Amino acid sequence: MRLRWPTGVRCARCGSARVYKRRQPWRWQCKHCHKQGYRFSPLVGTVFEHTHYPLPLWFKVIYLLCQSKKGMSALQIQRMLGIGSYRTAWSLCHRIRAALPPAAQALLRGLVEVEETYVGGKEGKKPKAKRRRVSGTAGKLPVLGALSRRGAVVTQVVETPDTRALQGFVTARVSRQAELVATDEHAGYRYLRAAGYRHETVRHGRGEYVRGRVHTQSIESFWALLKRGLLGTFHHVSRRYLPLYLREFTFRHNHRPDPHWFECLLVSSLGG
Repeated sequence: MRLRWPTGVRCARCGSARVYKRRQPWRWQCKHCHKQGYRFSPLVGTVFEHTHYPLPLWFKVIYLLCQSKKGMSALQIQRMLGIGSYRTAWSLCHRIRAALPPAAQALLRGLVEVEETYVGGKEGKKPKAKRRRVSGTAGKLPVLGALSRRGAVVTQVVETPDTRALQGFVTARVSRQAELVATDEHAGYRYLRAAGYRHETVRHGRGEYVRGRVHTQSIESFWALLKRGLLGTFHHVSRRYLPLYLREFTFRHNHRPDPHWFECLLVSSLGG
């Protein structure tokens, strides 16, 4: 209640402060919406609304989900907490992922690394019925990422990692006041310098990975952690739910040094 209404209880429908407490615990009624008989609790309009499980169980799931470096599967959470069914545990995990606060909207500054990666299994590892005659990155989902070495990481799933998508992603996420924008030699980044960025590249094709402070090692470490989690913990992630898993890994990375990450997550899930 204090997290959602730090200045006092307000109506969850109209925002009016003219509310009075009812006899039931944690229930209020709005005087402004009195004709409709509107009653509410702190859980109205949140991921916890209409839940059949106590809040302490939700908090345990949140803790396990956000403290496991490579994530934790719904099946493992079901085993550890004794949740009734796998579908219930899966639903709890996805509702929590959807409630995670998005990455900071402020543009990245300082030393920024930008790189693309591809999520998906190899065709040779798939069942024969699902294999296609493609090679390389065909059939995989491209994901763009930008990481500030002294700040946050942001990610985005795109359909095609072409020049337009890469240029638009950098423009929307990275400030032109950034001290450096380091990328690999992908042709889609070739217009960044013309757009006003201090752009430098490392040529992986020639065996160059670090040139002074110009490298993409930090964002590559994030990609490695993401892929180890998707492969070793979740095993399979569909195109539909990949953005939710990206949000989970992004949240964990961005809130590593934050001792108040749990409170931050609750405020976001309560609509704060």
